Amino acid sequence: MRAELWAQLCPDCRAKFPSYKGTEVVDWVDPETGEVHQVDGLWYSLRHCCSQRPGFLARTTGLMTAIFRLLLASGNEPLSPLEMGQRLGRGNPEIILRLLLYGRRYYGIEPCQEGSRSDN
Repeated sequence: MRAELWAQLCPDCRAKFPSYKGTEVVDWVDPETGEVHQVDGLWYSLRHCCSQRPGFLARTTGLMTAIFRLLLASGNEPLSPLEMGQRLGRGNPEIILRLLLYGRRYYGIEPCQEGSRSDN
């Protein structure tokens, strides 16, 4: 996971972290709650530097990569396919849902397996 996280960093942050190994934990203050969390420096850099750059969620970025980056940048908060499409500025919610449910496994995002969905 950390190797995939490192791969999403912008060039400036990659220069700070030449490898995904041995990065330090940093304190991060949640702006909404004021709570202090210790987080990986890679994740912190991605959320507070890389995700703010214009090309981070570019239209030329593959949809699964864009979804992965969106989830990383948003702290892995649950998002519906509609919210994902709105935040990405593209993507039909039905296509996003179909991709998440039945697509190939990317970045640890595992498609739904037959029989594992709840119909409740």
